Amino acid sequence: MTQDCLFCKMVRGEIEPRWVHRDDQVSAFHDVNPQAPIHILIIPNKHIATLNDLAPEDGELMGHLFAVCRDLARQLGIAEEGYRTVFNCNGNGGQSVYHIHLHLLAGRQMLWPPG
Repeated sequence: MTQDCLFCKMVRGEIEPRWVHRDDQVSAFHDVNPQAPIHILIIPNKHIATLNDLAPEDGELMGHLFAVCRDLARQLGIAEEGYRTVFNCNGNGGQSVYHIHLHLLAGRQMLWPPG
């Protein structure tokens, strides 16, 4: 973890978001600037700045992150009607916090192409 990273501060308990899931590998919380009626961020507890920084040994962690996303979609009752998942990578990809995070968006019709 890094000292200045917003999401690392959350994992360490220095900042308390509205948690929806926590375990030893992954945490999930409501986005403070939601772009849909349901907007949850799912993060690895391990600091990984961008998707470009993933290492081969992170494969199991990322699989768990997606399993948590699937389970949250089921718990929230959105799995059947549908939802969108998004990773942003670096500036042109829209990444604003440099700790990878999966956006889980639902509760409205998603348009294509995205912005």
